[in-house]
Amino acid sequence: MSENKESQNQDHQDIEPKSDVISSIDNSALEDTSNLQFQNRLDLSELQQSVNKIKQEVGKVIVGQKDMVDMLIASLLAKGHSLIEGVPGVAKTVTAKLLAKSLSVGFSRIQFTPDLMPSDILGTSVFNLKKSEFEFKKGPIFSNMILIDEINRAPAKTQAALFEVMEEQQITIDGNKFKLDAPFIVLATQNPIEQEGTYRLPEAQLDRFLFKIDVSYPNLDEEIEILSREHELKDKVKTEAITSFLTGDQIVKYQNLVSQVLVEKHLLKYIAELIVATRSNQFLYLGASPRASIAILKSSKAFAAMSGRDFVTPEDIKRAAIPVLHHRVIVTPEREMEGVSSKQIIKQIIETVEIPR
Repeated sequence: MSENKESQNQDHQDIEPKSDVISSIDNSALEDTSNLQFQNRLDLSELQQSVNKIKQEVGKVIVGQKDMVDMLIASLLAKGHSLIEGVPGVAKTVTAKLLAKSLSVGFSRIQFTPDLMPSDILGTSVFNLKKSEFEFKKGPIFSNMILIDEINRAPAKTQAALFEVMEEQQITIDGNKFKLDAPFIVLATQNPIEQEGTYRLPEAQLDRFLFKIDVSYPNLDEEIEILSREHELKDKVKTEAITSFLTGDQIVKYQNLVSQVLVEKHLLKYIAELIVATRSNQFLYLGASPRASIAILKSSKAFAAMSGRDFVTPEDIKRAAIPVLHHRVIVTPEREMEGVSSKQIIKQIIETVEIPR
């Protein structure tokens, strides 16, 4: 019996060290797991820093309007154009100018007027007496960032001059093609209130804008802040505080990064379902085109990258849907007379289409 007890004790002693070894292995494994960090496939830290810097620079002058600034930056990253709509005096033009000033790129401002001709924008061929030949003199459209002020003031033929350049980043004159340098973005403003002396943008023109950004009035606190800043300025110029820091090459680099952001197949299907739902909606006379689905794809990638993610979520798509779609669809006359807006219908569509899990 004593021998059996001794052997059992010996066996017990042999087992104990093994359990200690196992527990130490388990603890070390847990420690290794806790130290694991999941990183993005793409390094978006520099892009995020630049986006925050742009917001800081614009915020030196502009009070509030965070949604407008975010969408303008997203438009730039997604290689898209933006139409900014709002009543006079809500800083539409100033914000676009400040965004341009924060970038070290070419900038042109074109004031659209009823007598503006296509050649005033694109350029024209001029006869050179010394060389006895025609030379093409480039218009103000040959730049990186174009601000078109009051785009609905010019007639249809002048607006139509923008079709090719906004879609293909080139112009064709006298059978010759002229490519524009990257980056290239058009920011246009318009006043929705005044109708006299204006020309409604055709659907083909509206469809070429990635976003239509509606600018609202500031709230009371923002209005007070605007007055305080204006009082402190005295005789100083607002834009003097803005510094240019982002080059054209850096912007192109960020645009290429954004294009590589991951989008899962079920999210592509979600975008397609949203677009198809606009075509079958009984309250819409005209639904969205495939260009709209591509616009949601590009802009949702931009929003994801601005948030530091290299993958798109359903929230990015929902965030992009309204500014991308509400100027591309047409409400039926009956619903329009009832005061139903395209934004309301799109919100309803977003709520009815099932979000992928």
